[in-house]
Formats: sequence, C-alpha cells, structure tokens
Amino acid sequence: MTSIQELIPVLQTAIGPVILISGVGLLLLSMTNRFSRIIDRARNLLAISEAQGGPLRQKTLAQIDILWSQAKLIRLSILFAAISLLCAALLIIILFITALFGIEDAWLLSVIFVVCMVSLIASLIVFITDINRSLSAFKVELYGYEQRKEG
Repeated sequence: MTSIQELIPVLQTAIGPVILISGVGLLLLSMTNRFSRIIDRARNLLAISEAQGGPLRQKTLAQIDILWSQAKLIRLSILFAAISLLCAALLIIILFITALFGIEDAWLLSVIFVVCMVSLIASLIVFITDINRSLSAFKVELYGYEQRKEG
C-alpha cells in the first residue's frame, strides 16, 4: 500500500492532464456549438432553396455542399478532441495505478501522452481547415450578393 507522502507527487503529476481535460473540454464545447450552427444553417438554406429557381438555387445548393463538407470536418475534429480527452483521462488513471502498485512502466505513460497530444493536434488542424471552408461558403454568398447588386 502506498502512503499519502508517496501519493502527493502522483497527485501533482496528475494536475497537468486534468488541466488538459479542462482546456480540451472548452475546445470541444466550441466545436459542438459550431457543428450545431452549421447544421442549422444548412437546414435553413435547404428550405430557402426549395423556393428558389435557376442560378440562385444553384448558389444556395453550392453553399449547402460546402456546409456538408464543413460538418464532416467538424465531426472529425470533435472525434480527435474526444480521443485526446479519453487519453488524458486514461493517463490519470494509469498514473494512479502505477503509483499504487509500484509498476514502473514509463513507455505506457509516454505512448498514451503522445497519442493524446497527436489527437489534439489533429483536432486543431481539422478545426482550422473547417474555418477556412467557412470562408469558401461566405465567398459563394458574397458572389451571389454582388451579382444581385449589379443586376
């Protein structure tokens, strides 16, 4: 059995992954909010497209296609963020198990930490890609506005 004096450094070490969980949780919250907005916007555009015809309908459908690809990107970003959270939680559990049972397995802890960070990086890269896609949708919308203004 491990004494409290031996457990305190483990608690101090576990604070890092706990802070990571909090930060990634906030990122996840903003990603799910963005996902919801994309879905709502796509539904609104779909309803609008049914009342339109011709080139205006084609532009609206192009926006819906962009929103579909954005939704897939955000879903992937959320998946990677969730994997990062799971790895951080697993890291905390393994830290305590190794301390309680005196297991010296730095490789396992290192691998889980690396997977956690790689998942977080992948999530952020996909999220940045989604932000760039939103500019594409906005460009399509602006192009339609400029044509209506000229016409």
